[in-house]
Amino acid sequence: MTRKAFFSFRHEPDYWRAINVRNCWTNNERTVAGFFEPTEWEGVKRQADSVIATWIDEQLRDTSVTVVLIGIDTAKSKWIEYEINASLARGNGVLGIYIHEIKNSKGITTARGANPLDALVPARSGSLAYPVYDWFKDDGYTNLNSWIEAAALVAGN
Repeated sequence: MTRKAFFSFRHEPDYWRAINVRNCWTNNERTVAGFFEPTEWEGVKRQADSVIATWIDEQLRDTSVTVVLIGIDTAKSKWIEYEINASLARGNGVLGIYIHEIKNSKGITTARGANPLDALVPARSGSLAYPVYDWFKDDGYTNLNSWIEAAALVAGN
């Protein structure tokens, strides 16, 4: 089945880390959204909030799963919060992946940041409704596809 996933992440400082994750996902049956050159995001983020929100909504079009890539300061971004809420409103499956140990283009890792899903996602049966993984500890390279498919199925997509 062709699947389109939206990747939500802080462009600065996590663009390089996010590309590493994306490259494990894409092939002829899988496509991504939410990936654009940093210069494109720089231009968009200078617009009015309503324009940014509309632009994000366009990026989410035809996606069935949103993957929140959690870096050192992801939880501090109002646009990450918007992307998660917009994803939930459209019925996307949602999952999080800690990416702090993936090296950036300079070979640097960061500390683990707070999970933005903790404050946004209601508990279901005493646990978070959406799973969160660690890229290295949970072997994201091998398991990313199954994580995305599971999130899609939970959401009914």
